Amino acid sequence: MNDWVDMDALYSVFGWLVFVAAGIWSVILILPWRPWLNREVLHAERCGRDAELNDVTVVIPARDEAAVIGQTLAALKDQGTGLRVVLVDDGSADGTADAALRVEGLDLAVLRNETLPAGWSGKLWALEQGAARVGTEYTVLLDADIVLLPGVLGALRNKMHGENIHFASVMASLRMTNAWEKLLMPAFVYFFKMLYPFALANSPDRRFAAAAGGCIMLETRLLGQIGGFASIHGALIDDCTLAKTVKAAGARTWIGLSREVVSLRPYDTLADVWEMIARTAFTQLRYSVWLLAACTLLMLMLFWLPLAGLFAPDAGIRLAAAWGALLIAWTYAPSLRFYGRCIGWSLLMPVIAGLYLAMTWSSALRYWRGERSRWKGRVYRSSEESA
Repeated sequence: MNDWVDMDALYSVFGWLVFVAAGIWSVILILPWRPWLNREVLHAERCGRDAELNDVTVVIPARDEAAVIGQTLAALKDQGTGLRVVLVDDGSADGTADAALRVEGLDLAVLRNETLPAGWSGKLWALEQGAARVGTEYTVLLDADIVLLPGVLGALRNKMHGENIHFASVMASLRMTNAWEKLLMPAFVYFFKMLYPFALANSPDRRFAAAAGGCIMLETRLLGQIGGFASIHGALIDDCTLAKTVKAAGARTWIGLSREVVSLRPYDTLADVWEMIARTAFTQLRYSVWLLAACTLLMLMLFWLPLAGLFAPDAGIRLAAAWGALLIAWTYAPSLRFYGRCIGWSLLMPVIAGLYLAMTWSSALRYWRGERSRWKGRVYRSSEESA
């Protein structure tokens, strides 16, 4: 075996890569935009129930959401007065529209959609229909499983007024009840912020844009300016695509976190989380084999090499590995603290990163088998990919 493999050379490469990984973590720590910090946070206003929201319409696309739509709509009643709501029942088979109509005390219109034009994603077609019913200055795009605590919409609108923002989105607090959710959901936000640094997305630079689709408030005029949702009709990562489109049109965008924007979506098993990530992970990489390979190498080097280096015989490698491991925990700790989780979960980051990498490969394998994405009975084929 040693005739074929120079073990000393291999160990030298291993040590060099451990130092590189520690160096990359050092750079991440000192980046001016600090993607690992939580500086962009929206807090609900205390007098939320008294806010006048005559200039706001909420559009909710809903497909088989009977279990949660009542809670979502009931929470909107506590946002303020004069709020209008348009719910588009996107071919539900579970009585979503009937469940919505049982909620009283809202200015609510329910549209029923049974058809999906070729080339459209279901959510965007539903939003296109709902947006056609909006006549107010502001439109809120709200997922059917998102509960807004009192004061969120008033706070969003005031933030837009006060900071001259035209498009604002909030990443919802995901459910973290069971072990899988506690293990993987804080990391979902952490990785998202690493991939789409909020500070850069919130800057005037049009090269950087991001949004969280669960809760978006935008000036309604922007939809007309960009040609409605037809301009992004086939997008599967529709939130970031919409943010990029409106920012390219000259709008100022903002994205942040909030504990008062709460997702009701349960992820009871690893398979549930796997499905959520695998649905669009390869889309994030633009279906590129090269980006997938780069992502794989980077994830292994950043999260697994520091762990392996801790057991190296060379003291210098062990020191570099310990520094890298410390920075992994250091950068992940703010996400854990924000969601009230123990920072001890950061010790499992190699496992967490490995699972997310496996989910990304699962997404790629689905794409190569002809499936671009699937959601609640709808399958989007790779051959249907929009230009």
